[in-house]
Amino acid sequence: QVTLVESGGGLVQAGGSLRLSCVASGRTFSTITMGWFRQAPGKEREFVASISRGGSSTYYADSVKGRFTISRDNTKNTVYLQMNSLKPEDTAVYYCAARTTAPWVVPTGPEYDYWGRGIQITISS
Repeated sequence: QVTLVESGGGLVQAGGSLRLSCVASGRTFSTITMGWFRQAPGKEREFVASISRGGSSTYYADSVKGRFTISRDNTKNTVYLQMNSLKPEDTAVYYCAARTTAPWVVPTGPEYDYWGRGIQITISS
């Protein structure tokens, strides 16, 4: 069992930055593939970014490429999502996700085993 707790959400103006954090517990963090997803009102949950166990491989949705950066600190059991140049369309609930099944796979879809509760990000225009 893996528990994920997100933090760092809030309200920011367009063009601003935020950094989300997600702390994982219940399993050795370096064995877990991690991802970030988001769900805007009235829309389906969508992939944002993912990162391999050691952090050497990262993947991004086209909509955030060049603006968002996913990273991890395995000594702190934490994955981060640095979000720059934020746009109103980035407004959503952001979810941290963990994959322990076949963790050498770094999905860009919803093939994750555990999910955080989500955290609200609101970008004002």
